[in-house]
Amino acid sequence: MKSTIVKLLSLTCAAALLAPAALQAAKDPVSPQALASLKRMSDSLAAAKAFTYTSRTISEVPAKNGQFLTLFSTADVALKRPDKLRAHLTGEAPHFDFYYDGVTAAAFSPANKVYSLSKAPATIDAMLPALEKETGIRMAAAGLLSSNPYAVLTRGLTSGLAVGSTPVNGTPCEHLAFRGDGVNWEIWIESGTRALPLRLAVTFTDRTNLPRVIVEFSDWSLRPSLRPSDFIFHPPAGSREIPFLSVVKP
Repeated sequence: MKSTIVKLLSLTCAAALLAPAALQAAKDPVSPQALASLKRMSDSLAAAKAFTYTSRTISEVPAKNGQFLTLFSTADVALKRPDKLRAHLTGEAPHFDFYYDGVTAAAFSPANKVYSLSKAPATIDAMLPALEKETGIRMAAAGLLSSNPYAVLTRGLTSGLAVGSTPVNGTPCEHLAFRGDGVNWEIWIESGTRALPLRLAVTFTDRTNLPRVIVEFSDWSLRPSLRPSDFIFHPPAGSREIPFLSVVKP
């Protein structure tokens, strides 16, 4: 009898100790520490009038037979706020150059010498969701390119936690994990004063087979020398115009 009472008391004490944490998790599923780190990173990007970086991406895409393939690609990205964006994509994914000058979005496939042009909204913030709606292209790093990354990245969050500190290619980082509608994502942020993102992992939970994208960022420059002409597309001689999706999809 005494043994049973002792066990019951032990279980009661354990439940009492765990209850505050469980209640706090229920009330506050998004960690304030994770949000603070995310805000620090977002402020660094938002404060930059322009930036460039290189990214290496591992993505899972469906083949014609339904099997998901793992593709490796590289992108060199240049951004100038509020209405200039350029990206050069190479690797196993379709090669193409993307230009946005505040008026027109253009995609060009050097291998096939084909391009597509589309009228675009007047800001990067408006252009990126419009591009996804029109073409179905969802850029994993789109939230980082907005004028207010924190507002975009925290929209619809259902949970978030600070996983801990870990290096990414030798640089100390804070590893954060979040969930939202149709997506689970993780981000690794520099622990230093720049607080820039060095890795991003996204799982699309609203898609068949839960495809995943992993992006690693390097060569960040927050004070690049960029000219307006760098973002204007001029169709090369001998190239021809085709529908947008034919340029950017296999």
